[in-house]
Parts: sequence; C-alpha cells; structure tokens
Amino acid sequence: MKKAYWIFALIGLALLGDRLGGMVLSKITEESQFRYSRLYGDKVDSDILFVGNSRGLSFFQPYVEEKTGLSTANLSYNGMPIDLAVSLVEDYLDRQQPPKVMVMDISLMDSLRMDNKLATQFNHYSPYSERLSELLKDGAINDYYAGKVSHLYRYNSEVFQRTFFYWKKSDKDWLLDRVISPSMVSDVEKQQILRFHYDQKMLDKLAGMVSYATQKGVKVELVVNPYFPAFVPKIGNLDSLMADINKATGLTVKNFENAVTETEAFGDYQHVNKQGARLYLDKLMEAGVLETRSGLNLD
Repeated sequence: MKKAYWIFALIGLALLGDRLGGMVLSKITEESQFRYSRLYGDKVDSDILFVGNSRGLSFFQPYVEEKTGLSTANLSYNGMPIDLAVSLVEDYLDRQQPPKVMVMDISLMDSLRMDNKLATQFNHYSPYSERLSELLKDGAINDYYAGKVSHLYRYNSEVFQRTFFYWKKSDKDWLLDRVISPSMVSDVEKQQILRFHYDQKMLDKLAGMVSYATQKGVKVELVVNPYFPAFVPKIGNLDSLMADINKATGLTVKNFENAVTETEAFGDYQHVNKQGARLYLDKLMEAGVLETRSGLNLD
C-alpha cells in the first residue's frame, strides 16, 4: 500500500512541476516581443500587415516604416502553409485593429507544406486561439492532447525558442543578411523545376481569408516576391497559380519575381537579403502596393 502512495505522490509532484513550469513559460510567451505573442497580447494597431512563409520576411519592416511613416506587423514564418496563415490572419483581424493594407506573398500556396508539422510548433499559442486549437485537433490530434496533459510539452518547439529569443527585443529586423555564394550561382542550371502543389481547397481557404479581411475594411494585395533572376526559368507553374488565385479571389496577383536583378541582393535562389529587400520594397512603393502615411490620408 505504501508503494502505491509513493507512486501517486510522484505523479502529483510531476504534474505540479509541469504546471508550474508551464506557468513560467506562458509568462515568457505573453511578455515576448515575438510577432505571435504580440498578436495574442497587447494591441499593436499596425497600418500594414504582411503575410508569407520565409519569403514573407522580405517585407523588411524597419525599411518599410522608415520610408512610409506607417507601422507594420508581419505574420510570416519559415514554411508557413496557407491553413496556418488563415488562422493567424483571422485571429489578428479579430483581436487587433484591422490594418489599412494586407500584403501577402502567394508562395505559401503549396500543399507540400500542409502536413501540420509547423502547426504543432505553435502549440504554445493554442490556449489563446480557438482556430489554432481546431487546426491541431484536425491534423495533429496527438500533439493537441499531449499539450493538454503536459503543459510543458507545448513549449518543445522551434517557434517557442524564437519566442524566448525575442523575449526582450523586437523581431522586426528578422531577415537573412548573406550574399548568395558563387557555387550556388554557378549551379542554378542544375536545379530542379519548382512547382506549386495546390488544390481547390487551398484556393477556397485563401478566398475566405481575403473575403474576411475585405469585410473588415482591409485592402488586400497579393504579390509574388523576387526570385534570383537565373532561377526564375526554373519556376514551372506560377502563371497557372496566379490565374487560379485571380479566379478564386477576384484579385490580380502582382508579379515581382523579376523586380530585383542584382546578384549581391540575394541570399539564395528564393530569398533576397536586406539589400535586396530595400530594392524590392522601393518597387512596391513605386507600384502603389505600399503607400505613405500621407497617401493613405492618415495625417
């Protein structure tokens, strides 16, 4: 009988430690300056909202704010799929003052990313979001319930590591700043054709998000961010994707795949560096995708 008491006592201590540890990490999550902590925390009230996968980090916020005089928020993350993006965007529109403009890079329309692996990385934000919770239950039910049993389990992720990293500092300058290597430049012809794998369900999700934002009074801009010039011929079905998005949403995708031509402006085939981001953002302003504070009549 005494052995049973010890077992129950150990289980109780483990649960107590788990809950106390979870409370500490949830406090860090709530105080962090990371983009999703700010989304689910205090009011941010940004004029421009950016959305995308890792290519969405090309919307280099410090430069946009300097050039336009407008405040920004960015929900982009490496490998972001459209279903996770929809959940985050709609949470943002419900919890924060809707932005004047939302700009989204459409390269997240790829079903190869929609395996819910990234959604599980956002488990520590699920207590703040019914949409994230439903996304986990639908596609990663084991991770969802594991996070219910063990609160510490929610924090075992790369996304929480970034949450901790940005606990006391801003993440607005999160963008690679290297120059593409000579070997990558010379090997571009060896690269396989890049194709976007998407279906009607994904197009419907995007259309629903666009409609939700529009109903909130948000102007939505869909764009293609720059690719390394010599890599552009390796993109196989971008025109089809843009046409299908136009049909689904009623919006014309603005294609800036060739907007940056300088080799030193790229970090790799699919990502500009900080120099390239500045060149690209100048093009967005020239095209009217991004406007200044006076252009939006906010003065």
